[in-house]
Amino acid sequence: MSVEITRPGKNSLVIETPVMPASGVFGFGDVYRDLIEVDRLGAIVTNPVTFLPWNPATGTRVIPLDAGVLLHTGLPNPGLNKVIDQYRTTWKMLPVPIIVHVVATTLDHLRRGAALLDREETIAAIELGLHDDIGWKEAESFVKAVTSLTEKPVLVRLPLQDSVAALDQIARASADAGAGALVAGAPPRGTTRDAVTGRLIGGRVYGPLVRPLALRLVGQLAGRVTIPVIGAGGIHSAQDARDFLEAGAVAVQVDSAVWIEPKLIEIIARDLGGLVVTREMGAFADEWFPGMGETTRRERLEGLSLLDADNPPRSDNS
Repeated sequence: MSVEITRPGKNSLVIETPVMPASGVFGFGDVYRDLIEVDRLGAIVTNPVTFLPWNPATGTRVIPLDAGVLLHTGLPNPGLNKVIDQYRTTWKMLPVPIIVHVVATTLDHLRRGAALLDREETIAAIELGLHDDIGWKEAESFVKAVTSLTEKPVLVRLPLQDSVAALDQIARASADAGAGALVAGAPPRGTTRDAVTGRLIGGRVYGPLVRPLALRLVGQLAGRVTIPVIGAGGIHSAQDARDFLEAGAVAVQVDSAVWIEPKLIEIIARDLGGLVVTREMGAFADEWFPGMGETTRRERLEGLSLLDADNPPRSDNS
């Protein structure tokens, strides 16, 4: 099944499966590629990247929560030029489109970055990450800075803000500035105590507890904007992903579930792509599992046939 995840047009982005990793999960396309069948995914969204290099945050970076995890990383990256030079060959070899996530910093850096990415043939689209306290006017100027200098589709990842009215304005401003799709939304910020240092640490919150917030945002945006909406946040099962599609999303991005079980994103992609097989009535629980796929099922059946041929049933007289 092919899915158009950006607004229709000459440069719209069409993917084969409506499932992709969220930014920050798959590195720059080099992480997990040997653990899953990448071609089952619709696309790969890279780690966040800035025009100039950013250093990592100091102190504790990962704090477990009751229903998730808090990350305080500082978004370390070597800068856009070096990322492109270092991963161009990897992107060329990967069987799915590459979407580069760019952090919205300054207008000058966004314009220079957009021009650079526009010339890069291995990149299919740009995802622009907006900061949490952004207003609609700043969002419009940031999005326009990118869309005015590239013909590639631009996805805009929205922050999970408390004000529905404010988010609605940001979403509409992004669409008016040329965004091809909206990603709803970025991991929210939170604060918790670090058990090691005893200090309160702020960071991004990931996990199932985020899902109701993101699902609500998708439902609100899907009926109000004229461009596609991609759901993201707390998806840990195929049913979670289907909930986002039912709420109005055209596709989903999976984040923290991949850190727990990398294969899970492939299972979700198989499910939403119509490749799931289920156990037959009376089958043992380990005969196959949801998301196995037709190839594995066939191989298993062929293996059982060979086993039966090597061990024919004995007659009553033997």
